[in-house]
Amino acid sequence: MGYWIFMTAMCLLIPGILVGFGSIIKDKAPKDINPIYGYRTTMSMKNADTWEFANKYWGKLAWKWGMIMLIISLIIMLAVIFAGEDVVSILGSVLVMLQLIPVLGTIPVVEKALRKEFDNDGNRRINEKGTA
Repeated sequence: MGYWIFMTAMCLLIPGILVGFGSIIKDKAPKDINPIYGYRTTMSMKNADTWEFANKYWGKLAWKWGMIMLIISLIIMLAVIFAGEDVVSILGSVLVMLQLIPVLGTIPVVEKALRKEFDNDGNRRINEKGTA
């Protein structure tokens, strides 16, 4: 049972981090563009506007995907609560590897939203109503 608890904690780590950081960043993006903390890509670091947009967008996405993964991971791990260590090991390892897909999947989604909202110089695109 102790091993199952350990593996369950490991399987909930990535979703938990996404939910935690997503909660913080979606409501309050880092104030200054920096190379250490926040959603950092060439496009997101063009100016303060792109920085704030990208971080808030990533935060919402990370929170949502983190919550989905948290629930799914918990359900899967509860399904093997009384299974042997080898089953728990394999399932837990596969689950953690699969969790990396949404983590890395946030990058193209946020970049697409940035490109839709801003031009290559980081200026907001003007919509049909003539407003940015």
